[in-house]
Amino acid sequence: LPYHHYDYSKVHGQCCENVIGVMPLPVGVAGPIRIDGQELHIPMATTEGALVASTSRGCKAITLGGGASTVLTRDAMTRGPCLQMPSAVRAGELKAWLESASGMEEVRSAFQSTSRFARLLELKVALAGRLVYVRFTTFTGDAMGMNMISKGCEQALRFIRTRFEDCQVIAVSGNYCTDKKPAAINWISGRGKSVVAEAVIPGAVVEKVLKTTVADLVRLNISKNLIGSAMAGAMGGFNAHAANTLTAVFLATGQDPAQNVESSNCITLMEPENGGRDLRISCTMPCIEVGTIGGGTSLPPQAACLEMLGCRGPHRDTPGANAQRLARIICAAVMAGELSLCAALASGDLVKSHIALNRAAPATPAASH
Repeated sequence: LPYHHYDYSKVHGQCCENVIGVMPLPVGVAGPIRIDGQELHIPMATTEGALVASTSRGCKAITLGGGASTVLTRDAMTRGPCLQMPSAVRAGELKAWLESASGMEEVRSAFQSTSRFARLLELKVALAGRLVYVRFTTFTGDAMGMNMISKGCEQALRFIRTRFEDCQVIAVSGNYCTDKKPAAINWISGRGKSVVAEAVIPGAVVEKVLKTTVADLVRLNISKNLIGSAMAGAMGGFNAHAANTLTAVFLATGQDPAQNVESSNCITLMEPENGGRDLRISCTMPCIEVGTIGGGTSLPPQAACLEMLGCRGPHRDTPGANAQRLARIICAAVMAGELSLCAALASGDLVKSHIALNRAAPATPAASH
């Protein structure tokens, strides 16, 4: 395990404990891809052969069609504490107060006293018997925000207990957030950045670059990503492999890789355009959880990848703009990966490409002594 020539000063107290070395991962670049009028290369840390090449093919097709457009529909990180009251009646009283205008304002004031950037946007309250689940929905600037929001929640809970002395805090996270687990609430209400990416691919590009047809891609997407996922009982999994591209970019840019669970929620849609000559594709991702400050983003290699994308650190003028930009880029990159994999499936080239790019005979390693 390598351990030389690494700046551990940025790791201790922030990223890892009991450190014994580093784990190098190969980083490839997909692209260029035009996103919202700007051409970028996408850094991807992965050990899966064919992934970067496939994503690059999708990037090429999208760019030849004029590029991807993205829309940010929501920016709100959540934390969902669990509280317990002596009875269901008292739980209902707490819920009513939290949902009142005055209660919300008092809780907001307590929450926002802990940070210059954290802003409490709304509270969603649910009861299970005498248990009260409160989903704090917040804006956290360019940070992914879990530490920031947890700190604010603790302060808000302390204030709540001054109004309801019989309230017991079971956990600052009661799984009503929901973090690092599949959950319908994330799919429906969003968590982190909610983004839609869209592109129109000319039919000639579909045939020349993707080696298939518009009709075949539309049919495959319906049969696989929509009906097939429904048959499997998927939740947020109406896509071909959104987690693949997203996780590779997460690793390259210092994001929390465990958050790929909810961040990879995606529905991929394809439909014929211009009388069936061209292809319209979109990816809708309601819970991309990313930041450009804090955690692994401060490590030099990961920071360099963020620099490549033009979103390293906090935005100088508009708090949150860099993290929002990263989420837009990830959604567009996922769309490129979706386009290329679906094309490979439609043309029957998937196995052949993986054998060529993921099954090369490795060099025989030297014996260890």
